[in-house]
Amino acid sequence: MSQEQKFCTFIVDQYFFGIEISRVQEVIRYQEMTDVPLAHPVIRGLINLRGQIVTTLDLRRRLGFPPLKAGRFPMNVVIRAEDGPLSLLVDEISDVMDVSEDWFENPPENLNGETRAMIHHVCKLKDRLLLILDVEQLLNLEVAKT
Repeated sequence: MSQEQKFCTFIVDQYFFGIEISRVQEVIRYQEMTDVPLAHPVIRGLINLRGQIVTTLDLRRRLGFPPLKAGRFPMNVVIRAEDGPLSLLVDEISDVMDVSEDWFENPPENLNGETRAMIHHVCKLKDRLLLILDVEQLLNLEVAKT
């Protein structure tokens, strides 16, 4: 009998991604950011989350997608990272989904190495693919493209 896991799901570009719900602290709408000079290019800035300063990582930049169209504002998925909360900028928030481990498949071989490393599993749903992100690889900016 397979177990089910819960995932917070969201859209980046036209792709449907998920992160284990246990890693998600909260989801909030767009917040004004303060730039961080000389920071890694995927770090978009800092937000003030009820008095706590939180680093914001742009998932579009991290995954190699083009910038969000002008006039559209991203949402924040605040996750629990080793060093404290971290905000991931996503295009659109979706639902919390229960996914059976039986649905998990390895990422396709045709993905480039860095992107493939950030995707832990792929789940075939009825009408689309759910790409489960590996948070540790996602946050490993030492290997991230600039």
